[in-house]
Amino acid sequence: MHVKFVQPDGAAAALAMESGASVMITAVRNGIRGIDGECGGCLDCATCHVYVEESQYGNIPAPTADELELLGTITGLRRPNSRLSCQIKAPLAIDTLVVHIPESQA
Repeated sequence: MHVKFVQPDGAAAALAMESGASVMITAVRNGIRGIDGECGGCLDCATCHVYVEESQYGNIPAPTADELELLGTITGLRRPNSRLSCQIKAPLAIDTLVVHIPESQA
């Protein structure tokens, strides 16, 4: 499976995801700007916040209560399709997941 990262300016990069890897790990390993992952994927910082393509949101596992709680700390940036990319892991039932990176992280 692949993940396509779309920057706020519209620039995009599509990358292969390893089985078991998260969207955040894929971004960090490949130097995708705008996804920091300061906590290393421990669900502790919200610096890997992304917007999942709205048409795909229902095709990925729902966020956990812990993820929703942390998303609740993001002020002014949260949308209905907000997710923490450390919590979205391959494989998914989508060939290419599209995520949009916000202008800034929490």
